[in-house]
Amino acid sequence: MKPAEGAMTLAEMKEFASFSSSTQRYIRRSLDIGLDRDDAMTRWSRDVVEAASIRAQARLYRALPAIREIVPDDSGLDAIEPFLAPLVTVVAFDLGQGRLPSFSAVRFLYERLIGAEVRPWLPAAFCAAAALPHLHPELRRTLLQSISEAAATAAGWSNRQPAFFPYWVEKVEGAQPIAN
Repeated sequence: MKPAEGAMTLAEMKEFASFSSSTQRYIRRSLDIGLDRDDAMTRWSRDVVEAASIRAQARLYRALPAIREIVPDDSGLDAIEPFLAPLVTVVAFDLGQGRLPSFSAVRFLYERLIGAEVRPWLPAAFCAAAALPHLHPELRRTLLQSISEAAATAAGWSNRQPAFFPYWVEKVEGAQPIAN
């Protein structure tokens, strides 16, 4: 690993650490579902409501492989609808769960679920999903205010793939002192 890659990975870790614990939990759960990492139902379901949410998320996330394959490589209008419509639908579901309170949290998750090539399309998908009427007006306001002008009007995006993929970590009981 080059020093710049290590610095970027550390920056990704710091960004993840800046999210609330519920946002961190939702991102890890979403990555388990979207990347087929673990049995999300066993790991993340605490009650019947959460189990139903995980099942619904898994159903919607079945679209992710197809979305990954059709990320447009330019801004041609003919490629937008088949890509952006399903992306907005999935992002709208995630926003409706109330655990991704900002553009940065959505960007962090979707860069990992889809890849770096989704970056130019995330502001549009986020704004479209955040403006949908299924969200409470106050949540819509908070979400739409969370995207910076710089993010919304970026002239270009990095194509560097994310390096840090947060994962479930089991709690470790306090270490016993080593006896001499």
